[in-house]
Amino acid sequence: MLVKVFAAAVQGIDATLITIEVNSTRGCMFYLVGLPDSAVKESHQRIISALQVNGYKMPTSNIVINMAPADIRKEGSAYDLPLAIGMLAANETIQSDKLDRYLLMGELSLDGSLQPIKGALPIAIKARELGFEGMILPQQNAREAAVVNNLTVYGVENLREVVEFFNGKQELTPTIVNTREEFYARQNTFDLDFADVKGQENVKRALEVAAAGGHNVLLIGSPGSGKSMLAKRLPSILPPLSLGESLETTKIHSVAGKLGKDGGLISIRPFRDPHHTISNVAMTGGGSFPQPGEISLAHNGVLFLDELPEFHRDVRETLRQPLEEGVVTVSRAAGTVTYPSRFMLICAMNPCKCGWLGHPTRRCTCSDTEIKRYHSRVSGPLLDRIDMIIEVPALNYAELSGKAEAEPSSEIKKRVDAARARQRERLRDTGADCNAHMGPREMSAFCALSPACSALMENAYRKLGLSARSYDRILRVARTIADLEGAENIEPGHLAEAIQYRTWDFRSAD
Repeated sequence: MLVKVFAAAVQGIDATLITIEVNSTRGCMFYLVGLPDSAVKESHQRIISALQVNGYKMPTSNIVINMAPADIRKEGSAYDLPLAIGMLAANETIQSDKLDRYLLMGELSLDGSLQPIKGALPIAIKARELGFEGMILPQQNAREAAVVNNLTVYGVENLREVVEFFNGKQELTPTIVNTREEFYARQNTFDLDFADVKGQENVKRALEVAAAGGHNVLLIGSPGSGKSMLAKRLPSILPPLSLGESLETTKIHSVAGKLGKDGGLISIRPFRDPHHTISNVAMTGGGSFPQPGEISLAHNGVLFLDELPEFHRDVRETLRQPLEEGVVTVSRAAGTVTYPSRFMLICAMNPCKCGWLGHPTRRCTCSDTEIKRYHSRVSGPLLDRIDMIIEVPALNYAELSGKAEAEPSSEIKKRVDAARARQRERLRDTGADCNAHMGPREMSAFCALSPACSALMENAYRKLGLSARSYDRILRVARTIADLEGAENIEPGHLAEAIQYRTWDFRSAD
């Protein structure tokens, strides 16, 4: 008997339909074809044990299983459930009349219980696109898949539940998630607030500008000056995720297996802070079984790199393409995968190797050569892709012990949201969503300089030795500062503030 069962393979952050064809004839052989990897081939042993423990007989006939299309490599253990159901249906242990209405995924334990899988959300989206009535998967992934509308999602604990469901002996309870209600209820939940930060008003202002325009930032200051503390509070003033952004972000985390059993739509912007010992593959993504890296997990959020010069050089340089294009492409012998990687880059570093250059009370022990060598670890091309370079001064005792209340994140966020609203209105027909993502055409249209601004910019260009990319970055930041003040055009004051955010690296290179 020939039966068909439907599953899916995840490629990048999208899924592809996999048709599992099972043919049972006279004989005693087992064949699994269709480009399965070793984990899929091992499913035969897990299925045998799961069937025996649950009281089902392993088919003793000649079984041929084809996983189509055969040109897509099938990886992982998530095909255990559809393979087992297909074998039982081919042996007429299961009624096959409802199999074509459901998409099945799940890893089997030896006792028949189901283990969670990766990529449940993109698989559920593909199931809805293809018109399936429902999807059956492990209970741990049910909430994650249930955020997809117009698709009945059944979370099951073990193989027996699925068999009895198809045989009409048991009803499964669908998992229902009020996607919009949960999404909006969790959007303003932050544990960290700018009100906790004492002093550093200039740095807070700079981060407000960065948040308003989506700009990349480099924080430079001595140990203990508050660089990490400030960076970790940046998500609390960023604009809330839209439903579209949330869905795309959640798909990436779903593929990486980062959502957990309570997974629903991600409602706040991601904040990723990898250690400086991270490998190139862990940062960009890839591996034998391609997975999103940190720069993709930070999509629509913040990637924080503390101690930037301590990261391996190849890791630092891999940031250049994603910062420009908003995607990262991972090429391997088995194929090419593209992951979205549109994030705000926030970096932190010391002013020198020992960390005390310019400190009011501590003496720097670095020579000029050591300082230059330390600064040179951050390449010029990478610095060109950073919009704002901000000095974080050491706090004095009066600032630390003062009882003056700092401005909370909620108040800063109101100004940021207003600036972003102006940008969305101005850029609604361009494909960009904030000033940092403007292309040459948008900049030509919206960043025109008055004669006074042009003279100021020309002077800065010559004295600071700016590159063409740095010139563009300054204009984008100036446009953001103007948006924060509600100004229609860039004024000299806006441009002057933007220029001062580009001076540190040139001064330090002298």
